[in-house]
Amino acid sequence: MKSAATAVSTIVALALFGALYVGAKTVISVDDVQSIRVDLDLSHVARRVDERFLSVAIDASLIAEERFMNLLNSPTLRTLAKALVPAFLRFGGTKQDFMTFNPRGRYFQARDNSSSAVLGNLCHLRLELPPLLENRLKQEWVLQSKTLLQEELEGKYKKTKFSGKFNFTSFKLLPNGEFIASYLCIELVLVFLLYSYYVNGRDTSLHDFLDPEVLDTLATKINEVLEIVESVSPGKKVWLGETSSAYGGGAVGLSDTFVAGFMWLDKLGLAAKLGLDVVIRQVLIGSGTYHLVDDNLDPLPDYWLSLLYKRLVGPEVLKAEVNMNSRPKKPIRVYLHCTNRKSTHYRPGAVTLFALNLNKNEVTIILPDHMANSTIEAFVLQSAEAGEQSLYSRSVKLNGQVLRMVDDRTLPPLKGRELPPGEHIKLPGFSFAFYVLIEAQALVCK
Repeated sequence: MKSAATAVSTIVALALFGALYVGAKTVISVDDVQSIRVDLDLSHVARRVDERFLSVAIDASLIAEERFMNLLNSPTLRTLAKALVPAFLRFGGTKQDFMTFNPRGRYFQARDNSSSAVLGNLCHLRLELPPLLENRLKQEWVLQSKTLLQEELEGKYKKTKFSGKFNFTSFKLLPNGEFIASYLCIELVLVFLLYSYYVNGRDTSLHDFLDPEVLDTLATKINEVLEIVESVSPGKKVWLGETSSAYGGGAVGLSDTFVAGFMWLDKLGLAAKLGLDVVIRQVLIGSGTYHLVDDNLDPLPDYWLSLLYKRLVGPEVLKAEVNMNSRPKKPIRVYLHCTNRKSTHYRPGAVTLFALNLNKNEVTIILPDHMANSTIEAFVLQSAEAGEQSLYSRSVKLNGQVLRMVDDRTLPPLKGRELPPGEHIKLPGFSFAFYVLIEAQALVCK
């Protein structure tokens, strides 16, 4: 195994299981805040992420379950999945560790309705692609196939299994409970892969999902990984290749409810801000309780949050800072991007601010003076239920309207609410929102 010093000139496959566990709290003491001032820097792009930044996974265990494999043909699921493009779709979960890719393998020819037959039929499905993209993929596949064949013939990597862009061999347990893959000199590996969950799904609480200290553990983990990658293979991309709120299949009664959105949206904002290129959510459907779509094909709160993120947030990351007077905990968290120009009608130069309020009380967000009179379109997400159980709701409201599919093939319109010029932003308690600053005129977003 090469040392980090000698591996600088090679491409390295790295996998870290960052189970960011913090013991369950019984009390959360986040100071209530009435108003905050947010500083926005529109002068330059701090980071730029992949346009498929928000991507999804399907647990590899579904391959063995015929019922779930059949769901892939559902018009409803196809409608929901299509709305999240562009995105990567990855097979994840524990069983993914035992999957291998064989470009010269044959399709299943089963004669029954077993899961093997279902999978074999899926392999025969043809995905309609634009001609230019299809030709490019054909050319790239020829090159990759030749490279794989050459490596096999040369006998260099007999024990290596390829899985898309990633590849893992033996893992070693580090003192802090993480796993790190053996270094491999494989030129086909283009990115580093990080696995990360905040808490143990079997030993967590509602308070963990709202605790700024728990959310901040992700930044520590990301920075550690980025430092390692920079020392081993400078310039390589890092993906959050499998992530959700809680490991162990999620937290029952929490990971599929409204409160999970605080972890999910903050993770998206923080990952982009710190420089990760792609975040792959575990899972789109099935397996555990952290899915975006439930077994009845009903979209859960995190799905609607993801859909709004896709439509409103562009790949260009800008800088936004909350002036909290050095408070140790920050119950109001904000992030700023150029508005997605490919999926919205907003004029060039618009920016999207998204914010989370971990407090129970409403907070006023004060923007810089030069932005005070900008027209703002608000997309505020709140629990569909009221009272003490609201955070446990499996439904969500957008600007007061409960979101649900119109029919099997039709999503509801996601309409923003225009705020009067000069009016301060009001973010309700226990909510998160997207604010499109239509007249920001950010040159870097044109």
